[in-house]
Amino acid sequence: MNIETYLEVLRKEVANYQVPVVDLIAVQTKDPFKVLVATILSARTKDEVTAEASERLFKQGGTVEDLAKIDVATLEKIIFPVGFYKNKAKYLAALPDKLAADFGSKVPNTMEGLLTLPGVGRKTANLVLAQAFGIPAICVDTHVHRIMNIWGYVETKTPEQTEMALRKKLPEKYWILVNSLLVAFGQGTCRPVGPHCDRCVLAESCLRRGVKPRKPRKTGKSNEVLRLVSWNVNGLRAVFKKGFMESLVEMAPDVLGLQEIKATVEQLPTELQSLPGYHSFFYSADRKGYSGVVTYTKEKPENVIRGIGDSRFDSEGRVLTLEFSNYFFINCYFPNSKHDLSRLDFKHDFNVRLQEFAEELAVIKSVVICGDFNVAHKEIDLANPRQNRKNAGFTPEECAWMDDFTAAGWIDSFRMKNKEPDQYSWWSYRSRARERNIGWRIDYHCVDKKSRKRIVDVDILQHIHGSDHCPVVLDFTR
Repeated sequence: MNIETYLEVLRKEVANYQVPVVDLIAVQTKDPFKVLVATILSARTKDEVTAEASERLFKQGGTVEDLAKIDVATLEKIIFPVGFYKNKAKYLAALPDKLAADFGSKVPNTMEGLLTLPGVGRKTANLVLAQAFGIPAICVDTHVHRIMNIWGYVETKTPEQTEMALRKKLPEKYWILVNSLLVAFGQGTCRPVGPHCDRCVLAESCLRRGVKPRKPRKTGKSNEVLRLVSWNVNGLRAVFKKGFMESLVEMAPDVLGLQEIKATVEQLPTELQSLPGYHSFFYSADRKGYSGVVTYTKEKPENVIRGIGDSRFDSEGRVLTLEFSNYFFINCYFPNSKHDLSRLDFKHDFNVRLQEFAEELAVIKSVVICGDFNVAHKEIDLANPRQNRKNAGFTPEECAWMDDFTAAGWIDSFRMKNKEPDQYSWWSYRSRARERNIGWRIDYHCVDKKSRKRIVDVDILQHIHGSDHCPVVLDFTR
């Protein structure tokens, strides 16, 4: 391959992409100290989280002297929720003394000097050298490591091996540039999960080593098929600010069930109160900023049922049912059993009552239950089953209920159509779990046994961001 051709093509391609946060800070300030601090914060953290945390921190600790005045506990509060914020707070608290003692309160401009600082490894050091000082250095993060191997330009197993390989063969004029290009490209097109090979400017020549392209969206959807979409948005106001309206166009749902909206109707922007082209039905929790569901539908329903007839659960705004001519659509946000499992019994009681409610409806017509079930049913449905066997969402008790639920005839539509591993719908915000696809499949469309033949197709839209969950799709015969 001609690496220079590839990188020059990408230089044009990513010109309008979002700029990686550390690059942006370097352009804005050219301050080595701020570049260093932002780089420390950025490790295993999403760019938007890093940017917000950096802005908060720089208001109080934008210089070595000011940072020295902030204690660890205060630093933790300022930088939360960056990944490993407690460790990073300790690194930042120790940084001023180290810089003062060894470098006259200045950021060193050598690899050797940078590696002596708390919280600084080779990746961080290379990024600081390149962005703060303009010194040729190759910063290899997961995007650079992954994409260079996809292209076949290197064959390595770790980012450090990739750095050493690139030092031997990558033209020096690209050393500083390569990180910015591949981070932007890796976030926007060549994503770790569901890469957009269908629109990639390098598609014709890329070797695509180890790549599993995302499932292409079907076009020309039949009028005989309904597209039902479910998505835990983890705050409807928050996801609205992260491109929800653009995602809506791509999803093109006939019925859209959203969970954990964390808002009342009055708290939402006008566009969400009455979504253009859809009828809107809300069911919010009594407690503000908690739980809640909303269903948007192109077709006006015949009837709307809020709750399942039990005040313990209905006060939390968890179940909203729309009745159409030949099916019921149940939008459901199942309780989380909590880290200490203190709500495990509450969740089980909810599960039993929800199943009773759904089976009463299934006597009348088809039933689709969509939503965040807050349980990974089988080992195939999460990345690390052994480590999580006693954790919320994968306890024996929760999995046993799913066994009983499916044994009663309820069909997990996704597993009916797709038996592949690594198909997840939720990822922790920590440790770049989504980027590494260390996730759980806890979002479902379940269908009553008599309606099996109405299941046409399924999908998990892992490329759509905005929440710690992604949307899941069921194409269902009208």
